[in-house]
Amino acid sequence: MEVRNCMEDLVFEVLDEVIERNKDMCKCPKCRADIAAIALNFLPSRYIATARGEMYSKIKTLEQQFAIDIITAITYACQIVGKNPHHGQGE
Repeated sequence: MEVRNCMEDLVFEVLDEVIERNKDMCKCPKCRADIAAIALNFLPSRYIATARGEMYSKIKTLEQQFAIDIITAITYACQIVGKNPHHGQGE
């Protein structure tokens, strides 16, 4: 198993659901990536390197506050990207 930040997986699991709640939010790949990146910058990293670590992280996600923190970070990121989208601009 390689080292990875499982917080990325958790953010992408709920990203579309949160974006869909905001009907005016752009859903293009660039805006989705910007939202995920901003949200991840506000959330603690959860690096794992073993299957046991992955299991621990999955159990941690069952805590209500953990889920609320992820949804809050994504919602905040949607507000930022919605006010200043970068889609259509040069990379």
